[in-house]
Amino acid sequence: MTETLAPANTVRMIIDGEAVDAASGRTFVTRNPATEEPICSVAEAGPEDVDRAVRAARKAFDEGPWPKMKASERSRILTKLGDLIMSNADEIARLETMDNGKPIFESRHVDVGMVASCFHYFAGWATKLTGDTVPVNPLFFTYTLREPLGVIGAIIPWNFPMIMVGWKAAPALAAGNCVVIKPAAETPLTALKIGQLALEAGLPPGVLNIVPGPGSTAGAAMVAHPGIDKISFTGSTEVGRGIMKSAADTMKKLTLELGGKSPNVVFADADLDAAVKGATIGIFYGKGEVCAAGSRVLVEKSIYDEFVARLAERAQKLVPMDPFDPKARLGALINTAQMEKVLGYIETGVKEGARLVAGGKRQPVNGKGTFVQATVLADVDNRMRVAQEEIFGPVMAVIPFEGEDQAVALANDTEFGLASGVWTQDVKKAHRVARKIRAGTVWVNMYNFYDPAMPFGGYKSSGFGRDLGADSLNDVTQVKSVWMSIE
Repeated sequence: MTETLAPANTVRMIIDGEAVDAASGRTFVTRNPATEEPICSVAEAGPEDVDRAVRAARKAFDEGPWPKMKASERSRILTKLGDLIMSNADEIARLETMDNGKPIFESRHVDVGMVASCFHYFAGWATKLTGDTVPVNPLFFTYTLREPLGVIGAIIPWNFPMIMVGWKAAPALAAGNCVVIKPAAETPLTALKIGQLALEAGLPPGVLNIVPGPGSTAGAAMVAHPGIDKISFTGSTEVGRGIMKSAADTMKKLTLELGGKSPNVVFADADLDAAVKGATIGIFYGKGEVCAAGSRVLVEKSIYDEFVARLAERAQKLVPMDPFDPKARLGALINTAQMEKVLGYIETGVKEGARLVAGGKRQPVNGKGTFVQATVLADVDNRMRVAQEEIFGPVMAVIPFEGEDQAVALANDTEFGLASGVWTQDVKKAHRVARKIRAGTVWVNMYNFYDPAMPFGGYKSSGFGRDLGADSLNDVTQVKSVWMSIE
C-alpha cells in the first residue's frame, strides 16, 4: 500500500551543516502523486535562505578545509557518502517513490545504485585532477594548474531528484568545489536525505547545502547571486534560455541539460524482439518523464505495420499500478497539471491525424492518482506537435521512413539533440547513422543506459556542457597558467 510520512515537524533545509527553517517561516506541502494526498511539510527557501546558503558555501570554499584538504581525504569522504547511500537504500527509495510516483522497482533497483555509484566513481577522480608542464621556452618553467571553480549552484528537476544530486554534486565536490542544491519543490525529500548523509559522511559545514523551493524564487535567486560561480541546471529548454539571460549579468559558467524529442530508429534488419522491448522501455520507463525518452520511434516501412501492432500489444500490457507494488512498471505522473498536459497532447495528436492504437486515457489506481495509460500514436507525421514538442509523459509517436537517408533526416528534424537510439544488425550502418545523428548520446541496440563514466548532455536546444564522465570535470574546474623565470 502506498505510504505517507505525515511527520509532526516540518522537514528542514540544510545550510552550513545544520537543519534550519526558512527565514520567512514559510513551508510548502509535497504530495504523493499516486494518492494525491500530502506527504509532509517542507521548509520553503526564499532569496534570504539562498543567500545564507551561498555565504556558507563561499566561506567553506574561501576559508574552510574542503578545497585545501588532501585530495585523498576528499576521496575518502565521498566514498563513504556513496556507502551510506547504499546502506540507507530502502529508505531513500521509499521517499523517492512517495515523492515522485515512480515504481519502487525503479527507485530501489536503478536510481539508488546510480546515485551511490556517482559518488564512488568521482571519489576516484579527486586524486587524479592534474595539470601539465608545457615546454614553452628554456628560459621558463611553465605549467598549468587545474583548480575548482568555487561555489556551484545546482538546480535539479523533479523527474530524477535523487539521481541528479549525484550527477551534479559528485564531480563538483570531487574537484574541491562547494555546492548549493535547489531540489524541485515537487520532490525535495531525497535530496534532503542525501544532504543529511553527506554530513554523516564527514563533509564539513557549508560544503553541501540543500535549499528546496520554487524555481521562480529560490532558483532565480541562485542564478542571480554573485557568490555563485556556476549554475548546473537540468530542466526545460524554455527555463534554460531564461537562466542564460540572467546568468549573463554575473558572468556565470553554465551547464544546461535541457529538453529532448529523441528519435529511436528501427531498421528492417533489426532484431525486432529486442527493438520492440527497447522502444517501449525507451518511452515508458520513468512514465515518460525523462529528458532522453525515445518519444519518436522511427520505423522502416517494410516492417512498419508489424512493428506498430507489436508496440500496441506490449503497451496494452503495461498497466498503471500502485508504485509501491513490486510488480509496478508504470507509476503516476508528477501532478495533475502534468497529467492534463499529457492528455491534451494525446488529444491534439489524434486531431492532427495520428492513429491511437494503445492507451490514451487517465487510469486511476484505487480511484486516485495521476496515472496515464501507456500510449502509442501511429502514422505520425514529423511536423505534428506530438513529434516536435516535448510531452514528458508515456506517449510514443511512431513515424514511418524509407531508407537510411530519410531516417537520419527525420531523426535530425527537431530543435532538440539530447539522445537517440539505432536498431540494426548491420554494424557498418550502425556506425554511419550514429555519426550522422545530431545528439549527445546514441544508443545502439539498447536504450536508456547510463554510467557515471560516460558523459551525458545535449546538442542544439538540448543544451551544452556535460554531466557525468571525465568531461564533466572540465565544467567544474578552471585552468591557470604559471610562468616561472629560471634563467
